[in-house]
Amino acid sequence: MARCIQLAKNGLGTTYPNPLVGSVVVHNNKIIGEGWHFEAGKPHAEVNAIASVKQKELLVAASIYVSLEPCSHFGKTPPCADLIIKSGIKNVNIGSKDPNPKVAGRGIQRLIDAGFNVTEGILAEECSNLNKRFFSFYKKKRPYIILKWAETLDGFIAPRKKERSSKKKPVWISNTHSRHFAHKLRTQEQAILVGTQTVLDDNPSLTTRDWKGTNPVRVVIDRTLKIPKTASVFDGIVKTIVITEMKASNDNQVIFEKVDFSEKLLEEICEVLHKHQLQSLIVEGGSITIQAFIDANLWDEAYIIKGESSFGRGIQAPKLSGHLVSKEKLKSDIVQLFKNDFL
Repeated sequence: MARCIQLAKNGLGTTYPNPLVGSVVVHNNKIIGEGWHFEAGKPHAEVNAIASVKQKELLVAASIYVSLEPCSHFGKTPPCADLIIKSGIKNVNIGSKDPNPKVAGRGIQRLIDAGFNVTEGILAEECSNLNKRFFSFYKKKRPYIILKWAETLDGFIAPRKKERSSKKKPVWISNTHSRHFAHKLRTQEQAILVGTQTVLDDNPSLTTRDWKGTNPVRVVIDRTLKIPKTASVFDGIVKTIVITEMKASNDNQVIFEKVDFSEKLLEEICEVLHKHQLQSLIVEGGSITIQAFIDANLWDEAYIIKGESSFGRGIQAPKLSGHLVSKEKLKSDIVQLFKNDFL
């Protein structure tokens, strides 16, 4: 099962809206076939694993391991449970159940009804964590939320506005290696969110220009539509969702979602993103935007990049309480990963 998880990770960023899945076929304690789900619309992990077995006559005496319950419904591809039944493999080992209501135990039941030996819950926690985005989407009805910001050694996220205007835009705190890391992160997640002031101050494109991969959907909070139409987020390169209280017409990949800013704004944003089938979100906004997610306890992970510079004064970085999972050095920068202990 550990090999299934390892294989599944190869699909990170390319399988949305499908989950990450890996599969291996074992005969006499030897792996004779393996595969993972490459991309939505393409064959699933079990299909690739079974297809890779050169001696098909061994399947009837083999076992298959799969990190997530085999699907039991017709989507863009046929049900994997039916393929396993047809293959003749009698022993099926599963990591975690699929939370998607279209599956949710039906794949397992189909295999059991067909007389197969099914073992569930192998490395269940690890398999569920592999699909933390997928599980959050179906169980919490919101995207998996990742906060990300860079801060100086003395704890500032940006210089004061008066000092900022005299500097070239944007003011970089992190180094080139950290920026490559941040763009790689963007290729792995479905959406990225910033507030109005970040767009007005920095005019970010929020794309993956420094790393090969898919651009995330851009989400911009713009209560009164202050952001000019010439801003990079409106360039039409990628879908942009604007959260606003104003009425506006959609145009050129820009979708306006009207919400009530006087109510639970962040919860409403999560509902909008769930409606758009977005399973993960990076929050890269300014200190106020990020702190709002922290205060609402609407975050799962946080990446904090510590640069080597100091401002002396400026805009304070957000404050969070969480569990430090890892610390990595990227030349002069330190990248820390925190998990939310209060979910």
